[in-house]
Formats: sequence, structure tokens, C-alpha cells
Amino acid sequence: MFAPGHLGELTQIVPFEMVDEILADCGATQRRVRKLPARVVVCLLLAACLFDPSGYLAVWDKLTGALEGAGAAKVTAAALWQARTRLGPAPLRALFDLLRGPAAAPRTSGAWWRGLLVCAIDGTALDVPDTPGHRARLGKQDNQYATAGYPQIRLVACGTRAIIDAVFGPTSAG
Repeated sequence: MFAPGHLGELTQIVPFEMVDEILADCGATQRRVRKLPARVVVCLLLAACLFDPSGYLAVWDKLTGALEGAGAAKVTAAALWQARTRLGPAPLRALFDLLRGPAAAPRTSGAWWRGLLVCAIDGTALDVPDTPGHRARLGKQDNQYATAGYPQIRLVACGTRAIIDAVFGPTSAG
């Protein structure tokens, strides 16, 4: 269904050929034909970043909305979660490493000073699922009354409105 075409604007920026090469390099290519090929799961995860408060099923509906009546696979939220779990983090890290970099060209006014890219450091805290593994590694936030909320990671981003590198870790590490 998705092999010859594209899934909207995402595959105009990150074409399936690029994703296929990353999947092959990471050993994450699926071993059998699935309703949700690994390349489509990568697009789903990229789209999930654009539609942050939406769950996987809502993002799937946005991605496949134009395919209504064209025989698109019907999937459940559990199937989307299993596909993401099966994919693992390595292909997304490799894709990030391939695409990251400053958004400013050498001639972009105000982005450079004496040949150096002007950067700022920003720390953003993100909630992660409250699992025993995350709690053991990341801990939880404390306040004057109790330990509460979800474990969090801190994303440190640098660059000219573009992430040029990212490191994830517990918020206690600073």
C-alpha cells in the first residue's frame, strides 16, 4: 500500500529511500510483510512529534486520512505501539544523526559571528512513561509533600531554532 507512494509532506523531506537505507544499516528491516512496514512506522513517529498531544492512533488517522476508501489497512492503537516497540530507537537516532545540523546557511544574516555559528542552549523537560525501568534510571520529581508525576528526561538543544545535537538523561544530572 505504501511502498510506491508517499505519506504527505514527511516523505517529501525524508523519502522512503533514505528511511530504507537507515533501516538496513541498523538491521531493523522487517522480516515479513506487515500491515505496518518499518518505513511507515518511522513516518508515524516523525509525525507524532508534529502532533505532540495526540496518541499514535490519532496521528495514524491524520497520516492516512486522504487514503479513506482506498483500502488502507485498519490498525489499532496496540498494533501501532507494538510496531514502534519492534522498531526500537536505533533507526531514529541514525536518522537524526543524518539530518541534524544548523538550519542557517553561511550567508544567513545574524546567525554567524566571526565565522562561528551563534548558538543557545535550552533545556526542556519531557515526561516519559512511568515504568519500573524508567523510575529506576531516571527517578521521579520530588516536592515538599511527596514524590509525584512522571519520570522526566531533559532534552538539551542547541542551534538556530534547529536541534544540532541532543542528549537524553535524568533531570537530576543537570
